[in-house]
Amino acid sequence: MSSSILQIFAIVIGLGVAAQVLADRFQVPSVPFLIIAGIAIGPEGLGLLTRETFGGALTPIVGLSVSIIIFEGAFNLNTTKLRQAPSETLGLITIGAIIAFVGTAVVVHIAVGALWGVSLLVGALLVATGPTVIRPILSVVHVRERVAATLETEGVVNDVTAAILAVAIYEAVTLQETDFTAFLRAFFSRLGIGVLIGCVVGLCVWYVLKHIDLSPRNAPQYSRLLVLASAVVAHASAETFSGEAGIVAAATVGLLLGNTDLPYEANIAEFKDDLTLLVLSFIFIMLASLIDFDSLEALGVGGLIVILAVVFVIRPLLVFVSARGDRFTLHEKLFMSFVAPRGIIPASVATLFALRIQEVRPISATRLAGTVFLVILVTVVFEGGFARHIAEYLDVIPQRVIIIGGGSVGRTLAERYVEDGQRVEIVESDRKQLEAARDAGFIVHAGDGTDPDVLPAAGIRNAKLLVAATDDDEANLRIAELAIETFNITSVIARVNMRENTEQFERLGAETLPTSLTEAWAVGDLTDETSWIVQFLRSRAIRELVVKTPDLIGVTPDEFEATLPQNTILAAVVRDGEIKSWNSSFTFERNDSLILLGWEDEIQRVIDQYPTQ
Repeated sequence: MSSSILQIFAIVIGLGVAAQVLADRFQVPSVPFLIIAGIAIGPEGLGLLTRETFGGALTPIVGLSVSIIIFEGAFNLNTTKLRQAPSETLGLITIGAIIAFVGTAVVVHIAVGALWGVSLLVGALLVATGPTVIRPILSVVHVRERVAATLETEGVVNDVTAAILAVAIYEAVTLQETDFTAFLRAFFSRLGIGVLIGCVVGLCVWYVLKHIDLSPRNAPQYSRLLVLASAVVAHASAETFSGEAGIVAAATVGLLLGNTDLPYEANIAEFKDDLTLLVLSFIFIMLASLIDFDSLEALGVGGLIVILAVVFVIRPLLVFVSARGDRFTLHEKLFMSFVAPRGIIPASVATLFALRIQEVRPISATRLAGTVFLVILVTVVFEGGFARHIAEYLDVIPQRVIIIGGGSVGRTLAERYVEDGQRVEIVESDRKQLEAARDAGFIVHAGDGTDPDVLPAAGIRNAKLLVAATDDDEANLRIAELAIETFNITSVIARVNMRENTEQFERLGAETLPTSLTEAWAVGDLTDETSWIVQFLRSRAIRELVVKTPDLIGVTPDEFEATLPQNTILAAVVRDGEIKSWNSSFTFERNDSLILLGWEDEIQRVIDQYPTQ
């Protein structure tokens, strides 16, 4: 018997690793592969894994696995970042979570006919979206940063809150106290035990890691093992005193250690992630193997109604209610509504609770596991599988902008494009400028932008716009030529440092601006074909007037603008390569560059009044 269990363990772990490899290879969540693996070796497939395989040990094994998964989620929950999150994100994890919880519970109760206790348990579990299913999607579908950050934060937070809420509801359902006061006392004592033990274990581990030299040679290794041990010890200790308290204890330890300054934190995080991958592989395969198709079929039309309600009613409702305001566009809200697959926490906790109530309430256990399984399967397969198509249809994938040159001009442009929600990547060869751009938070690729082997690494094959922003016209010309002729980039902007080189760039087909304009905010509008800046460019309506004549020296901008035609404006004043702001006392100096916007003939008349020769 022991040898067969060992073989099953080996098969489950092997299939789990294979699923993770395939998921990484195809850049999709691993859940579909894990589910297929579980069905293949479960009762509906080869029959290698059934409820009887592990006997009475199955429930504690799953319970410990769930605690490790929740510990990992809580460890990643940074409360400092959470406090700094925008109101829309906070709305998703508060108001949005409540809407998901209540709405799902009501639909499950009505559509499937489940008891209120089971319905509330399903509602609590399906609050969680989870980072393990969201992150693989966002690594392939590069939506705007604000959308990605919000979905990831929601997944990390709701992973933990959904688990704690599910434990609380499970406790409330299973406690047999009829007196309300006695019920509250029993309920909070169980949760309190978990929190207390979690705090004690977490503080002890923190003290050891911070103040005791574990080993001069193997400190990182012992730190990793000690952190893992904290989750196991907290779970086992809490379960000894009170059932279901182990999950709360593990979450408490993870939350405590994850928000303290631990030594060797990078090593701990890497080890923890690897371990969690194995554990969640086991959980998903176990869940899939415990589901038989007859039980899913028994859900009938009710199961379909639950899925449709969760995907097309409840999720969009909570997104639009939580994300009120103009931070997100309508299409971004729709993307957040229809790309929210459920994953690890619903699967693991549902498996644990289904096993525990199987003997006394087999129908409830089937409805619990079956409903959660269906929602996970449908949302992961369809929302995860079609995420890119949804993003493309809603046009929420930002334009990829490649900027060659990470100096002050390149960084100024990058800031503008990032503010507009674009995905910006910089190519820079100078070490000092490269570090400055990275310190500013940009993605920077080290290399020479004139080298055709360097540009693909920056994603030029998927770029819609390239900006050559170096201070060398010869390099900018070569970069523009590569972008247009080799990589077929249709929109290329080149910084022109010497006015006499403008014709070469224009002959090539690149948009050209003098260096002063390259530094101006208006350059960003070149990507919008409907913008007034582009319309001016099409008729050569942006011109530079260099202050040379005494008629302009000492003149204030207000005085100068009063002499301009009605449709001509002074857009910028550039002095020594910097755009200057002005007040009532500001006056023009010799060699200032005045950037004029207007109709071609009107600007030309202004320039003719102030010859530079």
